[in-house]
Amino acid sequence: MKKTIFVFSALIVALLVLFQLGKYSYVSGNLSIEIGIAVVAVVFFIIGIYINKRTLNQERQTANPIDSEKIEKLGISKREYEVLVCISKGLSNKEIADQLFVSESTIKTHVSNLLVKLDAKRRTQAIQNAKNLKILAA
Repeated sequence: MKKTIFVFSALIVALLVLFQLGKYSYVSGNLSIEIGIAVVAVVFFIIGIYINKRTLNQERQTANPIDSEKIEKLGISKREYEVLVCISKGLSNKEIADQLFVSESTIKTHVSNLLVKLDAKRRTQAIQNAKNLKILAA
């Protein structure tokens, strides 16, 4: 966090210096306004590319792989896993049933099986246990 604050502070200071140099060059008559605007635009473009690459790199590093061996070890079926993913999205039983084209009672059965297999009493606890076991993306 401190590094990010430092980088943005340095960018702001560099931008202020650039504006002051541009103002000085314009006042002295050595620079037209169009060239000054173009320089500022290029600087912001380069900064944007740098920040975008850093952000994409951080997203790749934070992606947690799902441990499929633990899913098999717990005995969670593919359909139950689909239901677990839908629960993690905050969908209700009816919404999950509509999305997966099954009855609501089937979803209730899958949810109760998941609660037993994940040793949970509530849906939220099941999601937390699944994230701790690394069978759901955090």
